[in-house]
Amino acid sequence: MDTQDPLELRINERLAETSAPADITLTLPFEARQKSRLRTCLDNGADVGLFLPRGTVLRHGDRLRTTNGLLVEVRAAAETVSTARSSDPLLLARAAYHLGNRHVALQIGPGWLRYLHDHVLDDMVRELGLELCCEQAPFEPEAGAYGGAQGAHHDHAH
Repeated sequence: MDTQDPLELRINERLAETSAPADITLTLPFEARQKSRLRTCLDNGADVGLFLPRGTVLRHGDRLRTTNGLLVEVRAAAETVSTARSSDPLLLARAAYHLGNRHVALQIGPGWLRYLHDHVLDDMVRELGLELCCEQAPFEPEAGAYGGAQGAHHDHAH
């Protein structure tokens, strides 16, 4: 940003340690937590600019540091999601396969799958035989096989 920009608070560092007590929180939906450059507001209403390395995906509980030393805790905002449930692990695996084949970001828990609400996907999941509900909940999808710092590293130079 140029010197005439009134934005004083800037975040340019994600900390490796997530247990440090935070001074303030920043609640964002998943789409915004995928942006490395973002102008937004902290939960106390203060304007802040996010300047992180390209490809950074913020996760619930991450700690960030502002240029003036404040520690910021990232929180996943509640958003409209579809949660599919089944006690049948094969049925859940089948649904995960079909959703993954459509490149849908998925959050996976014991006995359930969650994705950002989409009525077309909801119809497909119901046809597979899963119970489905649309709800407001934080969305924290899997980082994926190549999730960088968020996932396990796999070196192809065996």
